[in-house]
Amino acid sequence: MDLLFTVIVLTLLSGLAMPFGALLAKIEHLHPSWLKSELRHSIIALGAGALLSAVALVLVPEGTSNLSPLVACLALTLGGVGFMLLDILLKKINSPASQLVAMLADFIPESIALGAAFATGSSSAYLIALLIALQNLPEGFNAYRELKDGSSMKSVIIILSFVGLALLGSLSGILGYTFLYDLPKVVSLIMLLASGGILYSIFQDIAPQVRLEKHWSPPLWAVFGFMFGMLGHMLVH
Repeated sequence: MDLLFTVIVLTLLSGLAMPFGALLAKIEHLHPSWLKSELRHSIIALGAGALLSAVALVLVPEGTSNLSPLVACLALTLGGVGFMLLDILLKKINSPASQLVAMLADFIPESIALGAAFATGSSSAYLIALLIALQNLPEGFNAYRELKDGSSMKSVIIILSFVGLALLGSLSGILGYTFLYDLPKVVSLIMLLASGGILYSIFQDIAPQVRLEKHWSPPLWAVFGFMFGMLGHMLVH
């Protein structure tokens, strides 16, 4: 029971990074021109680095540990193709919530994997929680700006909806902890599907937004994001 409580708390805290990112995006009045340029690009780059470290250090290594190379490659590819089709669909319907959907497509399977990791006693469970929080912060930032610019939703409604999504992460963690603890191959499939989707998102939506004319610090934040994941991996192992 104590371990299940830990899963609930960690998935909730990781999810609350989304509304925290939204609050950061809301304070435009502090320095509008800087927030819309260098800070925004830096936050995007931080998210890209965290996502990349999640794939390289946790999701792919653990996902491939229980699957054959053929099945692993197929799952990774299907994840990328699935995100591509989702991206095409959102573009066709001209939805202002594409970043929000992409955020959920990462957060839910990772929360399921986090719950399963605690159930199986994986040493990477806490690292997964850290990486989820690191990526949810910039994704919440971007999703808030996208919804605010493309819809008539009030700021408080957007932020409260992000809090609700954090609760959805806890439910996903409970699902993984309760039902997938003895299905390591299913957990590995979920990890690799999420990895393929994340890699697609990095190079399709995130990386092109990192570079900023006459500013050189934003790409460095991608290094910082990856470094955080690397440090956690080294501390765990």
